[in-house]
Amino acid sequence: MKRAVLAVSILIGTSLWPRPAARSFLDEQLEHPRVKAASAEKDSTWRQLFSQKHLKYPPRRLLFIAYKRDAALEVWAADQPSQPYVLLKTFRICATSGQLGPKRRYGDGQVPEGFYLIDQFNPESNYYLSLHVSYPNSSDRILGSHSNPGGDIMVHGNCVTIGCIPITDDGIKEVYWLAILSREPGGKQIPIWIFPTRLSDDGYRVLAQRHRGDADLVAFWGNLKQGYDLFTKDHRLPVVSVSPDGRYTFRNSDRP
Repeated sequence: MKRAVLAVSILIGTSLWPRPAARSFLDEQLEHPRVKAASAEKDSTWRQLFSQKHLKYPPRRLLFIAYKRDAALEVWAADQPSQPYVLLKTFRICATSGQLGPKRRYGDGQVPEGFYLIDQFNPESNYYLSLHVSYPNSSDRILGSHSNPGGDIMVHGNCVTIGCIPITDDGIKEVYWLAILSREPGGKQIPIWIFPTRLSDDGYRVLAQRHRGDADLVAFWGNLKQGYDLFTKDHRLPVVSVSPDGRYTFRNSDRP
């Protein structure tokens, strides 16, 4: 009887032995030495900070916000998308290129400005570790070069850049490890927002005054400010969309 069962199993392409479980994204990342080092060095630091902030760990939801003129990368977290996000830590952006304003074409040296996602992880980056930013997004494709808007924008280590967001190697260990943990349950994408500066009323007023000769640029920043203000109001993440003319539109996530 056992021989008959075995024969049937072979014929239909099955096995009597259980198949090994598929490797998770976290397992694959931990095969890389730099990720393993990040886990060993930074996990307890984040665990303690999440406990102090009364947040669940590993993180359920993350948000990165970069400010170009302020040279700052903020890390925010929330347990649920409908709950207020809490500021965890701010990392120094240690190099820059270009000037204030969006990226519009390949080779302009600009750091993008707008609303993006972290969509790729590189554990073997030439810049220690790197997180890929989803530039160009729909807005960039409408408002920027239609032939070659550029790409390969990343948050990475090594403190050098042409158009990216670099922090220290020690800092990227923390950011990368936390991003992996947030990505792991269900493959959630991580928003990253990039602003010219903190777009408070005073901050925007200074920008508008200094660049009053460029109405399109000031209007672009006014559009970004709408999303900034909506988040700043209650620290809940709005739903971001792009209109046919390339402008960003926003609505509260708890509204239909």
